[in-house]
Amino acid sequence: MSKAICFLMASLDGYHEGTSPWSLDWHNTDEEFNEFAAEQLDASGALVFGRATYVGMAQYWSSEEARTTDPDIARRMNSARKYVFSQTLEQPDPEWENTTLIKDIGRLKKLKEDSEKDLLVLGSSVLTTRLLERGLLDELRIIVNPVILGQGRSLFETAKRRIKVELKSTRQFQSGNVLLTYTPTKE
Repeated sequence: MSKAICFLMASLDGYHEGTSPWSLDWHNTDEEFNEFAAEQLDASGALVFGRATYVGMAQYWSSEEARTTDPDIARRMNSARKYVFSQTLEQPDPEWENTTLIKDIGRLKKLKEDSEKDLLVLGSSVLTTRLLERGLLDELRIIVNPVILGQGRSLFETAKRRIKVELKSTRQFQSGNVLLTYTPTKE
């Protein structure tokens, strides 16, 4: 059985998004980060998204801009198997191939059972919180960027209860980013 692993980017003050959605100019990315991103994508059996993240990712990664500015990651993102969990999305974006729409969040358990490689939840803070609350997420990876946004959307603002996690590892990037890897603990 595979694991469900979530990867999120956050500011030092805990925001995953600034005051306007998809203004991600504060993400501290460089060659070392891109190597890490490629390793994560290569190790995954499929990508998992919530609706809002999926819509933004589909729009960007299927674009000519993405294929030109970041061809290696774009190739991986575009060819990967993708699952989008949404109650409101009617159908996946036809421009972003290999996408399956799933309405029931509980189906993630079956996907984990059927996959030989881990499932990678990218972004999707609302979905991540729901997966944590239901005990469906196995690992949480957060890169803290060395920037203070001052306002925005809190990483886990939709959490309805306390969720305990245990720090498993840290990794410092030369850029000042810090990767924190957690596993949920049983309360």
